[in-house]
Amino acid sequence: MGGAIGAVSRFIIGSLVSRFYSSPFPLGTFLINITGSFLIGMLMTVFQNRPVLHVNWRLFLVTGILGGYTTFSSFEWEALTNLRNGTEMIGFLYLGLSVVLGLAGAWFGLLIGNRLWPH
Repeated sequence: MGGAIGAVSRFIIGSLVSRFYSSPFPLGTFLINITGSFLIGMLMTVFQNRPVLHVNWRLFLVTGILGGYTTFSSFEWEALTNLRNGTEMIGFLYLGLSVVLGLAGAWFGLLIGNRLWPH
């Protein structure tokens, strides 16, 4: 059920972004992966700081919803497509920004999770 919620959310956000933005840079997948990294960072921090929360919540929210929401396979394909289609700079920019900002999103999620739900 969580995976279905995440996948539908990904579809809705991806569709909204593509309605307003058209470019070789895959902005929809990029935004989904960055926000997913942030949410995973925040939620995993909450679960680590609050061990009384049942493990099923982590499985439902992180593995289910966010696993269905984030799009690593789409990310890889879109980057490869740019690298093969002569838009290498966009492909490398997409790869680099996704990794760096995804890690930053997870880090900020951890910070906010610790601030909102401290040990």
